[in-house]
Amino acid sequence: MRSLLACVLLALSSPAMAAEAVHLAPHRAVYDLSLSGSSGTRAVEGARGRIVFDFTGDSCKGFALQYRQVTVLESSESGTRTSDLRNTTFESGDGRSFRFRTQSDLNGKTAAPVDGNAERGGKGLDITLKQPKRGELAVPGEVLFPAAHMRRLIEAARAGQSTVAVKVFDGSDDGRKVYDTLAVIGPQRVAAKPGSTAETGATQKPAAPVEAALRDGAMAAMPHWPVTLSYFSPGEGERTPVYVLAFDLYENGVSGALRLDYGEFSLKGELSRIDLLPESKDCK
Repeated sequence: MRSLLACVLLALSSPAMAAEAVHLAPHRAVYDLSLSGSSGTRAVEGARGRIVFDFTGDSCKGFALQYRQVTVLESSESGTRTSDLRNTTFESGDGRSFRFRTQSDLNGKTAAPVDGNAERGGKGLDITLKQPKRGELAVPGEVLFPAAHMRRLIEAARAGQSTVAVKVFDGSDDGRKVYDTLAVIGPQRVAAKPGSTAETGATQKPAAPVEAALRDGAMAAMPHWPVTLSYFSPGEGERTPVYVLAFDLYENGVSGALRLDYGEFSLKGELSRIDLLPESKDCK
């Protein structure tokens, strides 16, 4: 998973907004997880858990993320599985350097941590791993880190683009995986409070129900777009996604209405709390 943001309430059709740089707002978001769907021979019959997402920083000092996901899966075939994933990253404001560390437990058994850093250069991406095993890896071509990817998606959504295809590195799995990603972006929506009517233009859709945490305050009238983001292992031809994320992307980087599809089962992540955090006044 992957990447948030501030309060700009201008309409998407405004030329001023189209030219304005994307601003990712520091925030803390909490998502309550539940089972959305299940298939396969060892079907998951129940699921619960929580994601806590702490995103801080700015484009001057860089972006820090602390992410934790605890998931409990229940199956009559395989029993109960409890996973605890903790991920800490730092991405430079210019999107050229990235530090990452991941720790995970499965049913109380701790796996070796994944620890390393990556640098974007003129020819591609250079990854240096410290744990679980030292090593180096070079990946040619353009590769984005999570915050830069988030900004690219918002830029595309503002411009009315319906797809974004780009390689992404977030330090997940064994720290060596660079994913091919495809984002499908739907028409812009502006949230409205229950009982109200939203004005719509040529590039907007009527207001849709949103989570309670987003109905009031700075986020209530903020434009957002439905996004489906698929992650693929590198390769040629048609491939099945490793996993798929679906979410409402707000123009400050906050995500709502989260769906995580792992193939054999999928989870719903309902945003139960969102706190927009104080921002630095020194970054121009």
